[in-house]
Amino acid sequence: MTQDPAELVPELAEVSAALFKAAGNRSIPRTTISLLQLRAGQIVGSTYLTVLHTGFLRKAGVSQERITSVASWQDSPYLTAAERAALALVEAVLQPSSQGERVPDELYAQAAEHYDEKALATLMIAIGQVNFFVAIALIAKPVPGRSFTDPWA
Repeated sequence: MTQDPAELVPELAEVSAALFKAAGNRSIPRTTISLLQLRAGQIVGSTYLTVLHTGFLRKAGVSQERITSVASWQDSPYLTAAERAALALVEAVLQPSSQGERVPDELYAQAAEHYDEKALATLMIAIGQVNFFVAIALIAKPVPGRSFTDPWA
C-alpha cells in the first residue's frame, strides 16, 4: 500500500475539506451524493471508492437493495427519478460517448426537472469531487478503513 498522499502533501486536507463542504451544502441529500460517488467507483473499478461509499450509505441507513441497485440504476425500482438523473450525469461524465458530447443538453434538461440550479451546481461539484479522488484511489490503492480519513465523520 502506498503511503497516504495527505501525509505526503498536507495541503490536500484543505482541498479535500473545501470539496466536501461544497458538495455537502445540503442542496441535495448526502445519500444522493454517496450514490453517485458509489457509481463512479464502480465505473472506474475502484474498490476503495465502492467500499467507502457503500459504507457511508449503510451508515446513513440506506437499504441493501438501494445500494446494490446502483450498478443497474437505469431500471431500479429502489431509486427515485431524481437519484437516477444524478446517476445518469455521473455516468455520462465518466464514460466516453460514441455520440460525441458526453453531457448533452437533453441529459442536463432531464436532471433540471428534478434539481434547482444550486442543486445542479452541487451535483457538478460532487462529480468533480469524486473525479478528484479517482486518481488518488486508483494510484495509491488505499484500503478502506486502514488509510485515508472518513470525510463525512
